[in-house]
This record gives sequence, structure tokens and C-alpha cells, in this order.
Amino acid sequence: MSLHVGEHFLLKRLLVSATLVAAALIAPAAVGPATASAVAAASVSAGSSTAACSYRRDGLVWRCITPGAYCPKAARTKYGYAKVTNRRYKCSVYSNGQWRWKRL
Repeated sequence: MSLHVGEHFLLKRLLVSATLVAAALIAPAAVGPATASAVAAASVSAGSSTAACSYRRDGLVWRCITPGAYCPKAARTKYGYAKVTNRRYKCSVYSNGQWRWKRL
């Protein structure tokens, strides 16, 4: 049985498509658990750093602030310390009327 040029091309195309579909179905199963464990490990490490520091008032200062973020009304003109760098910031008003944590 001889194949014509057009049939040969269609058969080759079908074979390539089947191979790609099989690879797409097999690859996530092989990569999935490793990726899931990497994501879980990243979220645990990120979760532990955020769990260790919560945005709160400590006497006259605020702890664990995010620099450049909006500051609460109670923190206006008060000082705060960044959650990552522990640098000192002040809740100051910008020219547009927004209150944000500014680096001193």
C-alpha cells in the first residue's frame, strides 16, 4: 500500500499532534509534585516572616509598618518602624492630602 504525498503529510501531522498531547498530559504529573512542594515551601517561609511581625501600636510608636503605605488616622505625626529593615519612619501628610509612612 503506497501513500500519496498528501496522505503522508497528514499521517506525520497526526503523529506529531498525538506526541504533543501525550507530552502535555505526562509532563504536569511529573513536574506537579515538585512544583507544589516548592510553592508550599515558599509560602511557609513567607508566612513565617509575616506571622512574626504584625502591624500594631506599641506605646507612642508603631511596629511592623510598610514604608510608603497609608498610615491609620491614629498614627498621624507618629513614628513607626519598618517590618523588614526596622528603619524609622514618620506618618506624614503628602501634598495631595494623603497620609503615608515617610523615611526620616
